[in-house]
Amino acid sequence: MRWRYNETVLAACTLAFLATMAARLVISPVVPQITAAFGVSNAVIGLALTGMWMAYFLAQFPSGVLADRYGERRIILIAVGGTAIASALLAFAPLFPLFVLCVIALGFVAGLHYSVATSLLTRTYDEIGAAIGVHNSGGPVAGLVVPPVAAWIGVRYGWRAAIAVGVVVAVPIFFLFIRTVRPIDPQRPDQPMAERFELEPLVELLGRPKIAFTVALAVLGDFVWQAVASFLPTFLVAYRGQSATTASLVFGGYFLVQGITGVGVGAASDRYGRDVATAGCMFLAVAGIAVLLAVPGLPAVAGAVVLLGIGLGWGGALLPRFMDHLSAAERSAGFGLVRTVYGFVGALGSVVTGTLADLFGWGVSFGFLAALLALVFVALAVNRTFSLGY
Repeated sequence: MRWRYNETVLAACTLAFLATMAARLVISPVVPQITAAFGVSNAVIGLALTGMWMAYFLAQFPSGVLADRYGERRIILIAVGGTAIASALLAFAPLFPLFVLCVIALGFVAGLHYSVATSLLTRTYDEIGAAIGVHNSGGPVAGLVVPPVAAWIGVRYGWRAAIAVGVVVAVPIFFLFIRTVRPIDPQRPDQPMAERFELEPLVELLGRPKIAFTVALAVLGDFVWQAVASFLPTFLVAYRGQSATTASLVFGGYFLVQGITGVGVGAASDRYGRDVATAGCMFLAVAGIAVLLAVPGLPAVAGAVVLLGIGLGWGGALLPRFMDHLSAAERSAGFGLVRTVYGFVGALGSVVTGTLADLFGWGVSFGFLAALLALVFVALAVNRTFSLGY
């Protein structure tokens, strides 16, 4: 079968997502070392990570506007190149306040990628669920490879060397993207950018019932995803009694499952419907957390990671729901807007989970996450059962 250019675009976007995700995920395996080095609590490091994820999602809407004006290729290159620079600065931050600023900067530049790449793939592919599923697999692949490597480097050379892994990953992908992806004409090159930030059209878009309902579901799903991405290794060490190395390997396994099954989740949403596939993901994720909390033994951890990895790969099912309800002209900036809204609120998952762990323990904090996913499942079931039209 002949390799087509659209497959090159998909591969390059997926690798770019891998680079921006890797730079953020290297932090989680070395959280205990960072808290010890700077003398801060889980709540404080959770607040820093929440700042990173909030900045990541704040960048989504302006990135879509910039892509409409200057083209998706330029913005993705800025995202990957900026990720390399911010990772380098983070690795050398001498004080915790500077560390926090660098973490936030990393989140913002990395956040320029996702909605722009999704818009580019929507312009390139007809079956967007499968394409988005492949693109989303860049994150799980990063999660599979990077945390164990970062944990090993952190033990051997310190947390700063572990964070520098983000630079090593991003730089070659930056040059690969330049070489393989052609410039693309922007969709709105002449429209004044100030018009894109007028409040009334933004409120109108977010106020559409189907968009608002999907945003609410995505807020809850992303809240849990952020919390797990920030604290799963720490949870496994503190609650399950795993070693740091084992916890990092399990964390990598979680992302491996997402990488393997993410394409299938997207394809299932194309075939069986967005709501059915999303509800299935929520059910599996709740089951995975329940096993982690209640069933002893390493085999239970392995089974829970499979369930959790599939379930928290809900993006391939739920995110195309936005595209289904946005016009072609709205998809770049419109998808960026909804990503900013649901992701900004969802980013509270890190600080809330860290705070709950400090106050009540890891069992309560992860039980709370399961309750949120169960709420999404119920909302989808009610919407479908009673044909509410959301």
